[in-house]
Amino acid sequence: MHVLYEDDGFKVATVKESQTGSLQVEDVRGKRSKIKAANVLLKFERPDPAAMLAEAEALAAEIDVDFLWEVCGTEEFGFEDIAAEYYGAAPSSAQQAAVLLRIAQAPMYFYKKGRGRYKAAPEENVKAAIAAMARKQREAEQMAGWQAELAGGTLPEAFLPQLKKLLHRPDKNGIEYKALAAAAEAAQTSPLRLLERVGAIADVSDYLLDGFLLEYFPHGREARVEGEFAAALALPLADVAAFSIDDATTTEIDDAFSIKPLANGNTQVGIHIAAPTLGIAAGSPLDKQILERLSTVYFPGDKITMLPDEVVRVYTLEEGGARPAMSLYLELSPGFDIVSHHSRIELVPIVANLRHDAIEPHFNEATAGHEDEGPDYPYKTELNYLWRFAGELEGRRGKADPNAPVRLDYSFYIDRLDDGAKRVRIVPRKRGSPMDKLVSELAILVNSTWGKDLANAEIAAVYRSQAAGRVRLTTQPGPHLSLGVDCYAWASSPLRRGIDYVNQLQLLAMLRGEKPRFNRNDAELFAAISAFDTAYTAYNDFQDQMERYWCLRYLEQENLTELRAQVIKENLVRIDGTPLVQRVPGLPELPPGTTVQLQRLAIDYLELTLECRMATI
Repeated sequence: MHVLYEDDGFKVATVKESQTGSLQVEDVRGKRSKIKAANVLLKFERPDPAAMLAEAEALAAEIDVDFLWEVCGTEEFGFEDIAAEYYGAAPSSAQQAAVLLRIAQAPMYFYKKGRGRYKAAPEENVKAAIAAMARKQREAEQMAGWQAELAGGTLPEAFLPQLKKLLHRPDKNGIEYKALAAAAEAAQTSPLRLLERVGAIADVSDYLLDGFLLEYFPHGREARVEGEFAAALALPLADVAAFSIDDATTTEIDDAFSIKPLANGNTQVGIHIAAPTLGIAAGSPLDKQILERLSTVYFPGDKITMLPDEVVRVYTLEEGGARPAMSLYLELSPGFDIVSHHSRIELVPIVANLRHDAIEPHFNEATAGHEDEGPDYPYKTELNYLWRFAGELEGRRGKADPNAPVRLDYSFYIDRLDDGAKRVRIVPRKRGSPMDKLVSELAILVNSTWGKDLANAEIAAVYRSQAAGRVRLTTQPGPHLSLGVDCYAWASSPLRRGIDYVNQLQLLAMLRGEKPRFNRNDAELFAAISAFDTAYTAYNDFQDQMERYWCLRYLEQENLTELRAQVIKENLVRIDGTPLVQRVPGLPELPPGTTVQLQRLAIDYLELTLECRMATI
């Protein structure tokens, strides 16, 4: 006696011993095993198992599955019953096995209900399954075609509409990514490197930007104008002539300054801060957008503004008109003591926007404090007065250090050539120049003063405090040790930073005697702090990433293969002429500040890595 049984597929064997509920069988290779009697689907005496199975497989290949499905009806059936329907009465063991095999091979036509028992699938299910199978076949053929194109160094045209997602956020269940992954595996590389190889990354700076935008600005980089924002406000006109000091590329001009002699011999200094909170209603679309975007993003050659350009144009402190502002006025004695201060909401006449590149050749380390010498230049008297005041402020904070080492800041400019290519310029500026000190000291003053005013008024605000070297945002006023102030609340850049906008809302309520929008335990305030921390870190990381990219481009652009660098610590160095910081394997232990010569070996733009080695000291 021979049997056909089910055990991880269909198998045939010869019965050697029969017991209650089980059988000892021997397969065609002579291997013996014990099987359950319940697993036996068919018993037969002739032909031998191997011949029967071979005949059954040949017959199964000839069976028309559509016809078989049609004759099955709608009720559950056993395969032997359908074999009798298909072949006629008393079908042979091979014929019965053939029907069983064919049914099992067509799961879209027949649903299994038990051992040897099935039910025909409904017609609509069969049609859907056939369509799905046809689609999979077309997809397989399409994927094979794409893989061939990729292997041949060509980017499939079908990849273009979703190229950014393939590069940054691929749908790993999509056929495009599956084809890409298979081609990459065949080429023994990564999908990203394969895409680079076939020309999908024409510009690495655009590739880096696209990845950042998909992560943090999925709805588009441009801020949207939704709802109303005040363009004309009924505010008193300040009796001052204010001027700003900014980089040539700055459009969001948050701060301006004014100086006015007083009748008592003292001097009034005004620090004027743009006031977008005057025209953006709480809970409005613009307000929500600010608390979503949270900051302007800066990176070489470009920026993503927190506010829409249309709103910036209304509130930026642009020269040529009176702009809505929140002003801090200080009365200073001839010795620069602050006699008193007060704040106002007003329209401030902005008479000039001074730019670094135009003023710094005249007002710099060599000329600051010598207004009685040399040629005249715009706002010479005012700049020198504010510079001396800034020096007094720095000294009172305990931060004046004439022996402090000179540190450099770097400005990046990306020039587009006629052929569309990009060229980078990296321009160093001494940190702590007279203009920098003037602006930063007045910013520290206004932020610390308004922070104290809010704390004294017991109005919630977001403070920046520092203890044990860690700077954090908190709703509790506290000292900022590195700045040397008892209280510090960002409020001087409401066009560019969400926290400054929040603090200005609170200041506005304080000056108007209104109920503030946020209290100290306000969940919305804590949510804004948490979101800002996350976003601000990510935005700064992106800026660092882009600056590193353009530093690497600069090395290649200028054909700099021999590099000078300064040791920072251990094997960490800074490449001269750039802010690029790099580790050099094998660098011997040298004192910080030691100059070393490096040889550039290789640059990987996708990984943003520089490979170099020490040449000489």
